[in-house]
Amino acid sequence: MNKSGLIEVLAEQVDITKKQSEQIVNIVFDSMKNALIQGDRIEIRGYGSFVVKHYEAYTGRNPKTGDKVYVPPKKLPFFKVGKELRERVDNV
Repeated sequence: MNKSGLIEVLAEQVDITKKQSEQIVNIVFDSMKNALIQGDRIEIRGYGSFVVKHYEAYTGRNPKTGDKVYVPPKKLPFFKVGKELRERVDNV
């Protein structure tokens, strides 16, 4: 499912317009994004959690040329699936 599919399902199940549904989905996603930017952890019980992982700088290697390449430090969002969701998917 993608974002537009989520908007459609929400609109149908809650009996609201797609425009209202889109606004709700955008508010939720923007709130999640802002929380991760601030370094907060997001946990959705029964689904999973989102955290920002910090990676240190390192010297990598260009696979084509073999040259050494400096890779700067970075932060990446990481999703860890919850136990309940993992068990539901595993038992399908």
